[in-house]
Amino acid sequence: MEEELKCPVCGSLFREPIILPCSHNVCLPCARTIAVQTPDACSGGSGSAAGGLGGGAGGGGDHADKLSLYSETDSGYGSYTPSLKSPNGVRVLPMVPAPPGSSAAAARGAACSSLSSSSSSITCPQCHRSASLDHRGLRGFQRNRLLEAIVQRYQLGRGAVQGASAAPAVAICQLCDRTPPEPAATLCEQCDVLYCTACQLRCHPSRGPFAKHRLGAPSGSGGCKSPGGAGAGAAGGGAARKFPTCPEHEMENYSMYCVSCRTPVCYLCLEEGRHGKHEVKPLGAMWKQHKAQLSQALNGVSDKAKEAKEFLVQLKNILQQIQENGLDYEACLVAQCDALVDALTRQKAKLLTKVTKEREHKLKMVWDQINHCTLKLRQSTGLMEYCLEVIKENDPAGFLQISDALIKRVQVSQEQWVKGALEPKVSAEFDLTLDSEPLLQAIHQLDFIQMKCRVPPAPLLQLEKCCTRNNSATLAWRTPPLTHSPADGYILELDDGDGGQFREVYVGKETLCTIDGLHFNSTYNARVKAFNSSGVGPYSKTVVLQTSDVAWFTFDPNSGHRDIMLSNDNQTATCSSYDDRVVLGTAAFSKGVHYWELHVDRYDNHPDPAFGVARASVAKDMMLGKDDKAWAMYVDNNRSWFMHCNSHTNRTEGGVCKGATVGVLLDLNKHTLTFFINGQQQGPTAFSHVDGVFMPALSLNRNVQVTLRTGLEVPTNLGQPKLPVN
Repeated sequence: MEEELKCPVCGSLFREPIILPCSHNVCLPCARTIAVQTPDACSGGSGSAAGGLGGGAGGGGDHADKLSLYSETDSGYGSYTPSLKSPNGVRVLPMVPAPPGSSAAAARGAACSSLSSSSSSITCPQCHRSASLDHRGLRGFQRNRLLEAIVQRYQLGRGAVQGASAAPAVAICQLCDRTPPEPAATLCEQCDVLYCTACQLRCHPSRGPFAKHRLGAPSGSGGCKSPGGAGAGAAGGGAARKFPTCPEHEMENYSMYCVSCRTPVCYLCLEEGRHGKHEVKPLGAMWKQHKAQLSQALNGVSDKAKEAKEFLVQLKNILQQIQENGLDYEACLVAQCDALVDALTRQKAKLLTKVTKEREHKLKMVWDQINHCTLKLRQSTGLMEYCLEVIKENDPAGFLQISDALIKRVQVSQEQWVKGALEPKVSAEFDLTLDSEPLLQAIHQLDFIQMKCRVPPAPLLQLEKCCTRNNSATLAWRTPPLTHSPADGYILELDDGDGGQFREVYVGKETLCTIDGLHFNSTYNARVKAFNSSGVGPYSKTVVLQTSDVAWFTFDPNSGHRDIMLSNDNQTATCSSYDDRVVLGTAAFSKGVHYWELHVDRYDNHPDPAFGVARASVAKDMMLGKDDKAWAMYVDNNRSWFMHCNSHTNRTEGGVCKGATVGVLLDLNKHTLTFFINGQQQGPTAFSHVDGVFMPALSLNRNVQVTLRTGLEVPTNLGQPKLPVN
């Protein structure tokens, strides 16, 4: 809050703050500093009157300055481009000295204290809007007593916290030219200025217009009087605060509020002043109303401040997450690069092993060839030397005895040097070329996936919205927060409920999907992934969904014949025709064991209702079981028959009447269909080798009404079956 209590000019806590027309506040001493005057400002209107429009050069210039200033400030506001050299963009001009011996010099103190000049203005240091001063000068601006009180309380509170116990400083004169200023001896309550004795005699004489001003003893500290007025120093925090008075009628307190001018007024302003014809309201009522408006506005700011605090907490958490994720990614990157280096090192060792083996193989082949050639060469050389010695002999008979054998040996020795025997079996070159170019290219292209393709991340499953109902499953998911790769759509995959392969069941932009027609009493695994133009992202976590153990269903009004009439939330069926009409259930079965019952509510004139199962394409305008799409038992009041493809089999004694219950047991694990009447099996197993997708079915006419009962456990204590009649 301290920033709100500091003057925009001096940067210190407010001292005697006044309210400018733009609603900003400034210290009164600072206001005197930033007020703008022309050279004739302190001489009243005499200078302009003397110079006139036709005066000398100086007078004409002064008059032009006044006209220029008033052209901006006729409305009380003006535009002003702040100087770059002045603090806070406010012009600070020194007062122009009056000519020696002029009449204005005698009234210098009075003129400077009130700054009452027709060519004076003040520029707001915050919004840089200019406002002209009337004949009252700065006293024409209202004192912000409320701000003074808040500053005083703040100073007292801060002093209590800091344990300050120093005595308050002596108030000093606000008009002294001496350094340091003299202690103040007098406070004018109308001018709100502290004077020393010399300045009071010079600037505020007790005659003329100042004769009616009330002078009192100074109080306060730091060179300014206290916000509470005379007698209410900074140390006297318990003293009553002086309430502001009307600036136009200084002896009157505010009593009403002018709605048109949006300012407090006294009763004299209403009777004599410019507010007489304005709309006014009681000051207390408007005070409460504006307090309520401010409180309401503060509630909105408070909510925004709360959101801002939460946002800052979120940003700080993001900072921490960025630090942690950065360290994690750095560690992961180092680990991945180290793994690549290790893999390259292992592959290098393997390649070196291959080179070593190839070198050893070549060396062995060459050494073997050297040894073999050396042996043959030694043998041939020995044979050659022996043959030469034989040729040197002169004994023909002895020569002929061995010549044939030697000739054969020489021929055999020559044949040993066949073509290729004197060629190396291996080359000195290694036929091994390492193709490292693809690997080098891959290393150069090694980069983060997000920078290259930016596929969407794995969606987050919203487990609180994922559920199953009967044989339907609903899944919901969302994109992770702070995702920079938007998804164009999603792919939902589901297995077969038996731990088999996943298959796509939905592709689209929605994030909520319901899958119908699943198996009862089955466990499904589901997962989802996102895709965009860059590719398909990773899978989400797998969610496990369990469908209902038993089937809950009703008669389907959309699949029944138009003569079928349903009631009791589609659980009771009858017919408007004397002919048999078919209606199906809303459930479809292809796996598991299922049991349901039909209670006979009405049974007139011995009709033949039929109960069973059927395909979705069964004929609806004939008795159930007459085509190849239905498997049924039709029954009258005495006996029953099984029927499929219009084939009647297994007539069994025992029928139905009003109040009877017919049970249907469809066992798709054993692929059988069995019927019961009043808890006892009716005949043998009606049908075997039942395979495929089946829906509960019923055919009846207008003489029968039945009610469907579902969600039943498979009975285990059924009676013995009745034997069919031959």
